[in-house]
Amino acid sequence: MSARIYVPAKTATQSGKAKTSRWLLEFEPSQAKQIDPLMGWTGSADMNQQVRLWFDTCEDAVAYAVRHGIDARVEEPKKPARKSLSYSENFRTSRQGQWTH
Repeated sequence: MSARIYVPAKTATQSGKAKTSRWLLEFEPSQAKQIDPLMGWTGSADMNQQVRLWFDTCEDAVAYAVRHGIDARVEEPKKPARKSLSYSENFRTSRQGQWTH
């Protein structure tokens, strides 16, 4: 069994930092998904794809994987590409850039 350990990125609809401080262990698929010919649904007999384990720290997740003999790879979290600004920053009196409105 192989798994990956990572911090999920926040969704596009989130403005806060919910669920971005905990580490997630997800198992890699061990077999390809199959399409049901009658209904067209996609499915698999691999039950490990449904398991998602949350941990407070990366060390806890790695320790769990080592203890249970899971070959896990750690993906370090990426830093946000841009600095988030509030709407009021557009109207700040000490603004240095050009006004676009």
